[in-house]
Amino acid sequence: MRRAARVELTAEQKSQLEGIVRAATSPQRAVRRAQVVLLAASGLENKEIAPRVGMTKKTVGDWRNRYVKQGLDGILKDRAGRGRKPMITREQIEAVIATTTSETPPGRTHWSRSTMAKASGLSQTTIGRIWTAHGLKPHRVHSFKVSNDTKFIEKLEDVVGLYLNPPENAVVFSADEKSQIQALDRSQPGLPLKKGRAGTMTHDYKRNGTTTLFAAMNVLTGKVVGSCRSRHTHVEWLAFLKKIDRQVPKTMDLHVICDNYATHKAPAVRQWLAEHPRVKIHFTPTSASWLNMVERFFRDLTENAIRRGVFTSVHHLIVAIEAYLTEHNLEPKPFIWTASANDILAKVMRAKNTLSGRAEASEGAC
Repeated sequence: MRRAARVELTAEQKSQLEGIVRAATSPQRAVRRAQVVLLAASGLENKEIAPRVGMTKKTVGDWRNRYVKQGLDGILKDRAGRGRKPMITREQIEAVIATTTSETPPGRTHWSRSTMAKASGLSQTTIGRIWTAHGLKPHRVHSFKVSNDTKFIEKLEDVVGLYLNPPENAVVFSADEKSQIQALDRSQPGLPLKKGRAGTMTHDYKRNGTTTLFAAMNVLTGKVVGSCRSRHTHVEWLAFLKKIDRQVPKTMDLHVICDNYATHKAPAVRQWLAEHPRVKIHFTPTSASWLNMVERFFRDLTENAIRRGVFTSVHHLIVAIEAYLTEHNLEPKPFIWTASANDILAKVMRAKNTLSGRAEASEGAC
């Protein structure tokens, strides 16, 4: 009568096998094989182990013998030749990747799964799997703008310095205006959200006028000072600066971060700033509105209170904006700036170098 191979484990070997069984990331097949060895080491026979691990008695014996002869590697590695054979070659995969990243289909700006499948002779499903595995998304494109401001570094360090190391005895505000907010009314009433069905809204609309929101976010607390106006000239901007000024104790300096919009630099504004030296304006670089923290608040406002709103008048729109401001300020949370000026500058320089390289390549091709 054949006897099963005897399994004896050291403390270290037992610990390794138990670790495989406990680990949430262990493949199920490795867990079952490790259980076979542990149960065999405890003195159980193959016929007793088989129902516990969901294997046949013969399979239990095979893995038991492999561990005795080859150790841990014997049960973790499958035999050569096991598993489903790949249906496409590595050369085909590389060809799809190269074509996707360096060419475009005739008469089109980008590849789709169907056009790539036709060009490569593979199925659309296979093309989708290759793109997913290599992080390729030809249907998507991200917009960008690299600032050409001659004082980019100086302005970058100034603004980021205020975020990361604000001056003592001072309040820092990130300010801007969100102009031309439209009061849109839908042509037909939509249906409300209900179980099993999303809410509905007509795609067409009626314009009922616009308003401009002037907003300034306290960088330390996240609280927002806001004011809606029908226009956004230097007159309204100066009035808003005065409103911010009234919010800050006279014993403290006031720093305001804003973009390079012409109304922010009007003669009347400069004259008022000269008469109020505690108020200091810090301009972001041109084409770098992403440096202005209040833009994040504008995004949240649009997403949460405007985009899906229905407004029968400008007054109705202003009431909704003011309600959102009030709700936000009940429990304000500041946005935490983490990127240093050096990190941002390095990223911008990489972008400029990449653009320069592409421009030179295009000129060479011509």
